[in-house]
Amino acid sequence: MARSRRRRSRTTELDLTRYRPNVGVVLARPDGKVWLGRRADTPGPANWQFPQGGVDDGETPEVAALRELAEETGVTSARIIGQTKDWLAYDFPPGHAGSKVSRGWVGQKQMWFAARFLGDDAEINLGAHHHIEFDAWRWADLDEAPELVVEFKKATYRKVVEAFRQVLIEVG
Repeated sequence: MARSRRRRSRTTELDLTRYRPNVGVVLARPDGKVWLGRRADTPGPANWQFPQGGVDDGETPEVAALRELAEETGVTSARIIGQTKDWLAYDFPPGHAGSKVSRGWVGQKQMWFAARFLGDDAEINLGAHHHIEFDAWRWADLDEAPELVVEFKKATYRKVVEAFRQVLIEVG
């Protein structure tokens, strides 16, 4: 007799308590182009990504998203226009080193936000924070992002693109 299997989402299968709380921001101009930063001290070609970072204790994901956006890009002229419904999680790849792994995290769970850029390019300042995340930036088509990010984040980026495609068109 065949057994019926119900397919569960990746998020429901994971113990999300083992994933570091994190946020990501897709910053978009009114014409729909999105901001991508090239990770400092990271060899290419898959070294471009959206701003992202950890959620501090007592901080809401939305507040963390705007803080991370300001720290990593200098941008404060932005308005949140969308948010993913659920956390999107990814595992750190085998051999991944760093403080996050040493603290016991197996990966990151991310709440993603779409934000409309209300300023102009002169506002962007990659040296706005003492820890520089990016050494270059550019505006790109939303669909380019998954192909430019490091391999272990590609699936998450594809989900983010699908989540925000319509939002960016409607608010544009």
